[in-house]
Amino acid sequence: MSTTIQDFEPKAIWKHFSALNAVPRASKKEEEVIAFMLEFGKSLGLETLQDKVGNVIIKKPATSGMEDRKTTVLQSHLDMVHQKNNDTEFDFATEGIKMYVDGDWLKADGTTLGADNGLGVATIMAILESKDLPHPALEALFTIDEETGMTGAKELDNSILKGEILLNLDTEEDDEIGIGCAGGVDMTATRFYIEESIPEHSLAYKLKLKGLQGGHSGMDIIKGLANANVLMNRLLYTAYTTVNSRVASIEGGGLRNAIPRESEAIVILHQDHKEKFEDNLHRVFHEIKSEFASLEPDMTFDLESTELPKKIMSSDVQDAVLKSIYAAHNGVYRMSPDIEGLVETSNNIAKISVGGGKIEILCLTRSSVTSSKDDLVNSLSSAFDLAGFQVNLSGDYPGWAPDPSSDILKVVDRIYQEQNQEKANVAACHAGLECGILGSHYPEMDMISFGPTIRGAHSPDERASISSTQKFWKLTQEVLKKIPEKA
Repeated sequence: MSTTIQDFEPKAIWKHFSALNAVPRASKKEEEVIAFMLEFGKSLGLETLQDKVGNVIIKKPATSGMEDRKTTVLQSHLDMVHQKNNDTEFDFATEGIKMYVDGDWLKADGTTLGADNGLGVATIMAILESKDLPHPALEALFTIDEETGMTGAKELDNSILKGEILLNLDTEEDDEIGIGCAGGVDMTATRFYIEESIPEHSLAYKLKLKGLQGGHSGMDIIKGLANANVLMNRLLYTAYTTVNSRVASIEGGGLRNAIPRESEAIVILHQDHKEKFEDNLHRVFHEIKSEFASLEPDMTFDLESTELPKKIMSSDVQDAVLKSIYAAHNGVYRMSPDIEGLVETSNNIAKISVGGGKIEILCLTRSSVTSSKDDLVNSLSSAFDLAGFQVNLSGDYPGWAPDPSSDILKVVDRIYQEQNQEKANVAACHAGLECGILGSHYPEMDMISFGPTIRGAHSPDERASISSTQKFWKLTQEVLKKIPEKA
């Protein structure tokens, strides 16, 4: 780890972030980071607990003179999205994140950085370790599996916390105070098919679409970025309808909460249609490239001959599958009529896997309005059902209803204005913060969310602003000093 990063202010945060980024912490594989955090709490001599699902709770008494303030929960999640570029050689299970500084930005070399939500975790660690920072009694809550199911928040014990205020440190714009978020549900569409033999006089091609920006499937969905799965389907549909090409395999995207950046497919066609096939696909990609010229300048498409696969998908199944993906909604479905600029409902066609007689399509549908989420789920389910898929819903979690009258909101908003001579952006977001779920366990708890500026979360372009982290640390320290007194 470069000492340059550790030398940046605030040193307390970057020290802990560097240590945290040396620990593997993929969602649902948090054993090492849980042990890391338990050891950290115990090394400070603080009460340190692990609940039945794996969440870690570290409690720290109030500093002198702050005993009359409300107990405050500081909350961030331990897991991170493990994504890398296809050409990056990296093993998340054994290697620490390789970081470097580019101007004001901290980045990772070809992988996600883990600033989401590692900077929140590191900030809480700095507060727990501090000897001179005034604060009320604290309960540090480090949840697990936020990125792929919010299991930690869902299964949190309803009696393990005593705090009256919760500060969630998982917002990604340093001028924003979060007071609401979207709920979501995972959709998995599965279909099996009988493979067919390759016809005589066939050629095989590999299609590779890459270089897309990707990003957070909630926060970045409003940008209209290209979805590799959607565009690959467009290319495959073109080849199918012009030269009757047949699909052998498709592999596109990865995690549900990341807009897919890359997709690969193998198709076969009759050798007499080679020129028409290549001309049509290059033509369509040129159209796509023009459509996304300002959003996806680095998008590339490679078309190369390859060995004939052993089997292909039958024509009738292929027809239904390609049409169902075309029919399934991707992107913003509805904007909020009440909050300007807020996406209310969206869907991300996150991963498509075809081959070996099985098709699997993974989506993440989000909405701050349950009825609108259900409406989009019905629309998607209908498209896949008509194509013979079995549709399964899982991981449903609630949104977080905004409370503009929140007492802790007033405190943080006032401090932000004093420190920055401008008003903060008090807003709801189109992402799945844990506050909605935590609020179902503790309905009387007063909650807000804030954090440093992070760009490109859930993608290898993830980066964190160094100056913004300084701004965030200054705000956090002052907020802890101004926590309201107990009733």
